[in-house]
Amino acid sequence: MSDAMRRFPVPDEADLPEDLRERIAEETERAGFTPNVFRAFGYKPSHFRAFFAFHDALVDDSPLAREEVEMITVAVSGANDCLYCVVAHGALCRIYAEAPKLADQLATNHRTADVSEEHRAMLDFAVTLTESPERVDDAAVQRLRDAGFTDEEVWDIAAVTAFFNLSNRMAAVADMRPNDEFYAMGRGE
Repeated sequence: MSDAMRRFPVPDEADLPEDLRERIAEETERAGFTPNVFRAFGYKPSHFRAFFAFHDALVDDSPLAREEVEMITVAVSGANDCLYCVVAHGALCRIYAEAPKLADQLATNHRTADVSEEHRAMLDFAVTLTESPERVDDAAVQRLRDAGFTDEEVWDIAAVTAFFNLSNRMAAVADMRPNDEFYAMGRGE
């Protein structure tokens, strides 16, 4: 059984295509360890490339602050009971928001988290899109606009939500496990 995922074989990094090995090396250097999502998605190199290209576009080409992207990710992942993403992105949320308790609040009940009204509207929308997409109508989108979000931000809130619903479901089917390092990151200890 692998630490990265338990239901599919995790390829040996030496057997991966060069571009994947390079990306994994970059992430390992940045984090100080290899996040298991990179090892797991190595199972299918074409999916690895597409998955991380879309992830990078979501965080690099958005007017949303990185802490907002991570807040959405944690709230969505909490609604989906995704252990990997709650723990891994919880760490990133704590770091980017500089708020050691925020990720725990978002993962368990975003409605009671210590966030602004604007962020509550953003998270309400993301969780509704996750749990009841049929309820996302003109009024739901207008509530985000009324909270101060631009059309591009509304689009990106939806895109981040959709992407992490995909990610959560792949983590569930693979039984992806969070790295131990993520649990302590950003807790101010």
